[in-house]
This record gives sequence, C-alpha cells and structure tokens, in this order.
Amino acid sequence: MDYTRVLLLSLFQALSMCAAAPLPVEVVKMKSKVKWMAEQLVVRLDKDFQVPSGLTLNPPADDLDGTSSIVTVLDGYNSLISDTLNGVSQIKYDISSLTGYIDQWRQGYCSEQRPKPPVPGPLQELQSRKEFIDTVGMEALMRVKEFLNLLLKNLDQLETC
Repeated sequence: MDYTRVLLLSLFQALSMCAAAPLPVEVVKMKSKVKWMAEQLVVRLDKDFQVPSGLTLNPPADDLDGTSSIVTVLDGYNSLISDTLNGVSQIKYDISSLTGYIDQWRQGYCSEQRPKPPVPGPLQELQSRKEFIDTVGMEALMRVKEFLNLLLKNLDQLETC
C-alpha cells in the first residue's frame, strides 16, 4: 500500500508540472488594455461612420499573425484614411495610439524580434488604388473595423511576437 501511495504522489507531481503556467500579469494587462482600446474604436467607428450604400468589402479579411502583423495592418490602413473625411482625425489618433501601444509592448516584451511581415493582400490592394482617396479612405475605415472585430475575437494573437 505504501508503494501505491508513493506512485500516486509521483504521478500527481508529474502532472502538476505539466500544467500550463499562469499568464504573466503584464500579458493580462496588455490584452485588457488592447481590448478596451479596440472596443472604444469600434464604437466610435459605428457612431461616426456609416457604410455608404453599395460599398461592400471583398473577402478575404486580413490575417492575424501576432503583434508584428497587427501593427503592420493597422498602420497601413491608418495611412490610407484620408484626412479630408469628416470627423476622421480622432479615429486616426485612436488607431495610432492602439498601434503604438501594441508596438511598444512588442518591443519591450518580445525577446525574439520577427522580421517585418509582408503587407497582407487586402491592404496591398487598397494601397494600389490610392488615387481614389475618399473611396479608399472609407474602405480603409471599414477594414479597420473588421480587423478590430477579428482582433477582439482572437486576443491570444497578442501573445505571439
């Protein structure tokens, strides 16, 4: 009986060492702040920008592939949003703040810096149509909203450098 007890105790210790370690407090705080900032931005986009009738997004959506790709996508769309669109300055500021926060966190906590990811297809396509500044700007706003909703559903991507 003593042998069984030792065996069970050893098994329990082995299993407890295999359990996932709790997330560092910094990661939890960062995800919480990103979630709040993204939610506020989606609310502002819903309130301030109505999708013009007939304007739809062609799939596919942008992919989430860690903090580097998130920063690339948000920066790219922000650069395409025309300053001539009414009420866009606060949106652009909020996107910059969110992007800056994620990028600063990535630089401070990601020991392994990945190379800059390639520009995803939907963003690349919009960048090629810059001459239609207002249309591109509206689509960029819609894509930012779509991307933020995707990010909110996949906050674990923030743990990938």
